Amino acid sequence: MKIAVTAASGQLGGAIVNALVPLISKENVVALARTPEKAKYLGVEVRRGDYENRAELQDSLHSIDTLLIVSGMDAPDKRIDQHRNVISAAKEVGVKKIVYTSVQGAEQGTAFSPVIQSNRQTEQDVRESGLDWVIGRNGIYIEPDIEYVESYKKLGVIVNCAGNGKCGYTTRDELAHAYAKMLTEDKHNAQTYNLNGEPLSQYQLADFINMAFDTQLEYQPMSVEEYREDRIAELGEFIGTVIAGIYQGISEGKADNPSHYEQAAGRPHISWTDYFNALKESR
Repeated sequence: MKIAVTAASGQLGGAIVNALVPLISKENVVALARTPEKAKYLGVEVRRGDYENRAELQDSLHSIDTLLIVSGMDAPDKRIDQHRNVISAAKEVGVKKIVYTSVQGAEQGTAFSPVIQSNRQTEQDVRESGLDWVIGRNGIYIEPDIEYVESYKKLGVIVNCAGNGKCGYTTRDELAHAYAKMLTEDKHNAQTYNLNGEPLSQYQLADFINMAFDTQLEYQPMSVEEYREDRIAELGEFIGTVIAGIYQGISEGKADNPSHYEQAAGRPHISWTDYFNALKESR
């Protein structure tokens, strides 16, 4: 069985490649990347994989049995057609199974909802492809909060508009393990899984960060409007608005969903106590 992973030069795609190699050997893993040179470090065969170039995708997907499609990063209206290019190319050259990395979140009423809606459309396209399929709906990565710790320390607080809402966070490594299983085990076919760990409130997240990094941070809730203005000032109109939409969805309970992680991965998601203890020990 030969498995290809799109967007393999990215953090999630690269992690999935690394999780697959011990399961099926590097000779059976193919990394697809728009810029192949950026994926060479993975140590597997690399082929071109631009979501906009259907003919190129057809060439690169020859001999592939199972394909993982990492959701694109383009604007929502563009990514639907980009994903359809990949699905069509896969069908035309005989790929047998598609696994798609989707996402959890509010489907209506936030600035992040158009992204969720585009993911739901691709989910439908994958289910209707006529191929075997599995869909994972990723929780929100916890790594950006860890990478932002120095900024939190300067502020002295964690601020956003999530309020009392809980978020089903996850990590890229945990996702990679689950997707490797979903790609290699037929028992997952025709399943849609929420992939996240135990949901955390922002107050709990602050406590875990304080434990791991010896900080004294407090969580300070803001209104959606205040947080949108704050994010736009730092990150620009588009990204700032989208991030505010993500946290608005958390406040509305749209990121607090039952997790199917153990069903998908064959083991429980790492506990947040273990995760943050490991961070503390690595400092």
